[in-house]
Amino acid sequence: MFRLLQSPDAEEAFKYLTEVLHIKNPLLLRELNLSEHELGDTRVNQIFALLQDKHCKLNTLILRKCGLTEESCSALATVLRSNSSLKELDIGNNNLQDSGVKKLQNGLEDKNCTLQKLSLSDCSITEEGYKSLASALRSNPSHLIELDLRGNDPGQSGVKELNDLLQDPNCQLKTLRFLRSPAADEACQYVSGIVGKNPLLLRELNLSERELGDTRVNQIAALLQDKHCKLNKLTLRGCSITEKQCLILTLALCSNLSHLRELDLSGNKIENKGVKHVSETLKDVRCKLERLRLRSCDIKADDFSALTSALKSNPSHLRELDLSGNEMGQSKVKNLSELLMNPKCKLEKLVLCGCSITEKESLILTSTLCLKPTHLRELGLSQNKIENTGVNHLCDVLKDSRCKLERLSLNDCGITDVSSLTQSLADTKALQFLKELDLSNNKIGDSKQQLIDVLRDSNCKLSLEKEQSLWRTGANILSSIGGWFTGSKALEDPVESTEQDKSLSDEESSEGETEGTQV
Repeated sequence: MFRLLQSPDAEEAFKYLTEVLHIKNPLLLRELNLSEHELGDTRVNQIFALLQDKHCKLNTLILRKCGLTEESCSALATVLRSNSSLKELDIGNNNLQDSGVKKLQNGLEDKNCTLQKLSLSDCSITEEGYKSLASALRSNPSHLIELDLRGNDPGQSGVKELNDLLQDPNCQLKTLRFLRSPAADEACQYVSGIVGKNPLLLRELNLSERELGDTRVNQIAALLQDKHCKLNKLTLRGCSITEKQCLILTLALCSNLSHLRELDLSGNKIENKGVKHVSETLKDVRCKLERLRLRSCDIKADDFSALTSALKSNPSHLRELDLSGNEMGQSKVKNLSELLMNPKCKLEKLVLCGCSITEKESLILTSTLCLKPTHLRELGLSQNKIENTGVNHLCDVLKDSRCKLERLSLNDCGITDVSSLTQSLADTKALQFLKELDLSNNKIGDSKQQLIDVLRDSNCKLSLEKEQSLWRTGANILSSIGGWFTGSKALEDPVESTEQDKSLSDEESSEGETEGTQV
């Protein structure tokens, strides 16, 4: 029978398949599975020569974990250009890389290629490979209905490149498989149902005020672990996340840390063990977290050591730390002060509102700020009873010529006299930098007018009017605190688009522009 074949290579492949598969006539096969056979370039070329022979009517070819290379893809492209009978191709678990996909592109975009299902899972493909696939399918979009890219890294735009194909009326693609696990698929469907968009296209995700439960947290963790998930900002405020669930989430983040820049777990009772789990994430050298918010997480004074220790070991990326609504104490304020002294610390915003800080703790903090110039630009100490003595300590900071503080919040701090503060601002360069000063909800006496006069011609916004107290404990902090140190609109929209060039701040939250895709 093999004498009917048109080339010596095809004849060799015929003999090989007869021996390996223990069959008399491989030409009768409609499906060929040689997975986990180390074929080598010579054997691959022989098999592909057989596939090109007019006597071969193979519909399905499976060559998973066969050691295929870039050259194998070049030979396979020739098959796709010449053999229209092949409908399903699975070459997953081969180190094809982008260069191999580029070779394969030449076959996929040919009009003679009528492939319907293609699996390239775990093939070390990155963003450029995704672009090559998208280009090929634009050139020949009418046949492929299923594409499997699980276990690859799409980079910043890979998913979107393929998602855009779905807008092509000629594209028949029905299934794009990106996610490795069923749990991640479930999470993707759940999030899509909430935000109306494919989470793989998002850079910011807000699921605040939703009771997630163990099952949903496990699903979201599976999604976070996948390389196709490129979230920069994750907000899970007031989700009743427990210490156990916190461990699941942080372990997931540790496996795919490179993109996350902002994490908000405020309003969850993660307590001591939960903080330790977060701390392990912060220690990871791959962690590039810039903003961490743990407001009202039921963290006690004795529970801060793991957190501050982690931040000392990997402090260079963190720009904002919000621990409001947690009990501090002198020892933990001292630990934070030591963090600020670290030459690698680039912290710009520190928010410690409602942390039971008194004038003694404020002295520890301000003494540190006076000793060493820091990057600190925003300091929130509202709802702490630092009183007039604490304000005097802050004056020492403002008097320092190295101070470049831009925002200072002292709302509801038991302050009655701002004479020293007024004098400090009048006599120093602090007003060149200070943009916002919040002294509302303090019973300030006659000295208030002097401060108003000093700030009248400056660029500093002053808040002095007595208002209803904004501080509340627990999850209510998430929506009740106003002012610069929280996001009053943060819960209005659960997602912000990857396509928008904008700040990650809580003060601004708007809908994204990308559309969803099937996963």
